[in-house]
Amino acid sequence: MLPLDEDTLDRTFAALAHPARRAILGRLARGEVASVSDLAEPFDMSLVAVSRHVKVLEDAGLISRTKEGRSRWCRFEPDVIGEARDWIETHQRYWSAQLDALANYLKDGE
Repeated sequence: MLPLDEDTLDRTFAALAHPARRAILGRLARGEVASVSDLAEPFDMSLVAVSRHVKVLEDAGLISRTKEGRSRWCRFEPDVIGEARDWIETHQRYWSAQLDALANYLKDGE
């Protein structure tokens, strides 16, 4: 996997910042392919509002949409979220090592 550029990383985390978008992505990540109308069902918001959330996810590369007739079908695209996960894990390992070193330093200083 190539490292994420800053713009892609920013779009990914911005897309994941909203609970409705996380719910939509979670549903699609379970392997479902759903229309925007289907995705809108559980939400107390307009179809236009859900479409905007779907567009944010699509722009971030987290989902793709295909058009069949009058329906637009959404599908989870795992690559970008995998790259974001890798970025988080890299930083988690770095900070864990730093905190372990600090703990050892403080313990040795006692």
